[in-house]
Amino acid sequence: MNRNHAVACTILITAMHAAPPLAQAAESWPTRPVRFIVPYPPGGTTDIVARGIGGKLSERYGQQVVVDNRGGASTIIGAELMAKAAPDGYTILLATATTLSINPNVVDRLPYNTLRDFAPVTQTVYVPFVIAAHPSVAANSVAELLALAKAKPGSISYSTPGTASTNHLGGALLEYISGVKLLHVPFKGSGPAAAAVVGGQVNFVITGIATVLPFSKAGKLKVLAFAAEKRHPNFPDIPSTGEAGLKNYEAGTWFSVVGRAGTPRAIIHQLNKDIIAALNSPDLKGRLESIGFDIRTQSPEEFAKFIKDDLALSAKVIKAANIKLD
Repeated sequence: MNRNHAVACTILITAMHAAPPLAQAAESWPTRPVRFIVPYPPGGTTDIVARGIGGKLSERYGQQVVVDNRGGASTIIGAELMAKAAPDGYTILLATATTLSINPNVVDRLPYNTLRDFAPVTQTVYVPFVIAAHPSVAANSVAELLALAKAKPGSISYSTPGTASTNHLGGALLEYISGVKLLHVPFKGSGPAAAAVVGGQVNFVITGIATVLPFSKAGKLKVLAFAAEKRHPNFPDIPSTGEAGLKNYEAGTWFSVVGRAGTPRAIIHQLNKDIIAALNSPDLKGRLESIGFDIRTQSPEEFAKFIKDDLALSAKVIKAANIKLD
């Protein structure tokens, strides 16, 4: 063996001992608690998902997965923390459509970049929206509601949890596809948005079924349709907007899990596998589906493509509707 060959072999052996393969690093992960940032206040639907997943992961890993609620600024506070975290798998984020798709299209000088700063793990749930009206509204279907809107452009109002929310985009997309002009009335949260319709101040609301179901059962709201092509299997008595002739219209929101960009791929894929297993456990899956959530998961690569596509779609709807934050 010549001298140069011997030196090369020594360098290679030293490097192998100094830096264990990523797969080996993933095998030993996690060795301490994992921080699970939720960019919303405690007690909401995001908490139900995060704490359900976190509990299952804690059991699986023998390490605590600690839910850290960091609400505020349209999820920006929590997302910025994630963007500045170490890329080691010990911090993950429950990211929503607002975080990854909408904020980049409506917020100037956003302190994170969806495609640069985050490592997609998987979607977790999709929350299909429903259209629910006050009983006094002279429409018992979406087709009849749109007919009213066409007869009186800009006079039929709908409420959402806020400007540039996924609910608002759902309303803007409804206008775009149907050709009607509606009046958007934003509130601070789904509860107040639904309450305004119950009180008769607004004609209808676009929100998740869990928000309106108690009012519907009490006769204070009438659910006209799920904003989807087909009826929801868990609520077969509620029509779909597809049945009303609204093709290619789907409104809802989604939750997901992302890590920090640069996290070892082996850890990202381990998280993907374990989160999907948690979501498909009979107790957690049953609980989520009972409140109108659909389990939706993908590989990290499939989810990365989904994010790019959803960013583009959000940009298109936001531009067409001229949606701007105050």
